[in-house]
Amino acid sequence: MAVDSKLRIKPAGYAVLRVRRAAFLVHRRGAVVAVGLALLLAASCLAYLCVGESFVQPGEALKVVFGQPSPDELVVGTLREPRMVVGLLVGAAFGVAGGLIQTVARNPLASPDIIGISQGASAVTVGAMTLGVTSYTVLPYLSVLGGVAAAALVYVFAWRGGLHATRFVLIGIGFAIALRSVTTLFMTKGDYLVAQQAQIWMTGSLNGRGWAEAEPLGLILLVLLPFIAWAARAQRSVTLDDDTATALGVRLGHVRLGLVLLGVVLASVATGAAGPVDFVALLAPQIARRMTRTAQIPLLCSALLGALIVVLADLLARRLFSPTELPVGVLTAAVGAPYLIWLIVKSHSIRSRSVRNGGTS
Repeated sequence: MAVDSKLRIKPAGYAVLRVRRAAFLVHRRGAVVAVGLALLLAASCLAYLCVGESFVQPGEALKVVFGQPSPDELVVGTLREPRMVVGLLVGAAFGVAGGLIQTVARNPLASPDIIGISQGASAVTVGAMTLGVTSYTVLPYLSVLGGVAAAALVYVFAWRGGLHATRFVLIGIGFAIALRSVTTLFMTKGDYLVAQQAQIWMTGSLNGRGWAEAEPLGLILLVLLPFIAWAARAQRSVTLDDDTATALGVRLGHVRLGLVLLGVVLASVATGAAGPVDFVALLAPQIARRMTRTAQIPLLCSALLGALIVVLADLLARRLFSPTELPVGVLTAAVGAPYLIWLIVKSHSIRSRSVRNGGTS
């Protein structure tokens, strides 16, 4: 522990950032990681704007971004930039959503695409598509309804005088399988062209996305920004054991419900904009936590990592098999699935080791 000039105790590894009369504790390593991720994300965005069927010079791409006249306005400003912005917003939303839900569940496997939230959003969205609703300005709001409904069902069935992490994940997986079947049923009952469109959407794709999808998504995230700031502070109390948090006056039930609801809304909105881009919400929070070595998942680093993963994955999806474009979800799944298997194997080995140690003690 260390003590600042006013004799207030601050944890080791933290610095006090003062803005006028307000003071904030900043994790030093977390701040360095966040700056590094922001720089890497900026470089990735520039590469995204430059690389394609035709290569654009970085200087010309930056001119378009800053609103200056350029002969590459059509390629960069109309085709690549809006799609990239949607990817940034979707990745950031999934990163924060995964961090919040994993914090409440205290389980690295509890991501929206594993416990049924993304599947609930998908079921409602695909159902709306089969009924003729194809506007990407409307679908994100329908996705929120589906995600919240799925989360409510998982929460109700998992609650038994408390929220046990393993039960929460297992029940969520069960609902995810059931809701995926409902989505498939909608697709078989719908028009062939709509079903084909829904199939592409189900894999998670940024193809054809533009400002029409970016603007409502950005507006929703802007409205949710104060709640995300609250969540970054509130999640510290959730990482404590229940007795300690209760003794400190924390209303754990309300805080957990608020964090879960915020995570559900973020994941559902992102799913509505780009489809269920699998494993981003699983990967980003866990990698961010390992990079920063903090007690709780750093939401800012999770958002930056989520955005970075989606932007790089979509860049590769555009160029790997050019001129054919892969859905971005194919690339994220190719990376995320092995990581999920590794997490399961690791958690099983840790559990087996603790059982053996308990038996010999």
